[in-house]
Amino acid sequence: MDLGIKGRKALIAASSKGLGKACAMSLAREGVAVWINGRNDAALAEAAAEIRAIGGQVTTVKADINTDAGRKTLLAACPDPDILVNNNEGPPPGKLADWDHDSWIAAFEANMLPAVLLIRAVLPGMQARKFGRIVNITSAMVKSPRSHMGLSTAARAALTAFCKSQVSVVAPDNVTINNLLPERIDTGRQEFMAQRMMKADGITRDEARTRIASTIAAKRLGKPEEFGDACAYVCSAQAGFMSGQNIQLDGGSYEGLI
Repeated sequence: MDLGIKGRKALIAASSKGLGKACAMSLAREGVAVWINGRNDAALAEAAAEIRAIGGQVTTVKADINTDAGRKTLLAACPDPDILVNNNEGPPPGKLADWDHDSWIAAFEANMLPAVLLIRAVLPGMQARKFGRIVNITSAMVKSPRSHMGLSTAARAALTAFCKSQVSVVAPDNVTINNLLPERIDTGRQEFMAQRMMKADGITRDEARTRIASTIAAKRLGKPEEFGDACAYVCSAQAGFMSGQNIQLDGGSYEGLI
């Protein structure tokens, strides 16, 4: 299927690795020029090389999107994107007693506010050009909260609510806003969770990964390319009538009805 986005521009936050890079790879395969972002020169260079190896057009932007200066740098590099993919590293798991005032502020300043402010910056141009695709990488925790992921649940659910409030405003201009909710995609985040489990339970890495996979209905971890291709479709011309949705990529694990 031709997704109808060849020649478009995509600005992808936190995309030198993990889910963000997977989205950049899939969009690049569709002929989208991608601007990838990270804080580490080596990781950015490696990701860019992978994208160029598949014939993609890529520009790297070193910037910390948790800061005003970083967001300005990102937007200066690509001020008129047709596609914005919001992403950022999630807050650490823990328990309520661990999370003081500063912990809550840090969670919202990483997983809610950067996305809101980037959306605010790019929406007018998208509306004027009558094309825009905004995708937020949030988390399964938005719809299936767990106590140890309370910081993530709260910040990402706040972003979800804000975006839903804007959907009807921008829909007449062919601008969509959707959220992808990953669960157990095989990236560095799952390696972090496996290492945490190894230390806590005194088990091997293989045992930890098996335990993680067993929590998924499909009994395996998701592939980054599966996630990236879903993102590309949500950004497609064909997806113009789909907006305000929370799309779960969780191997069938969500137990709710809606």
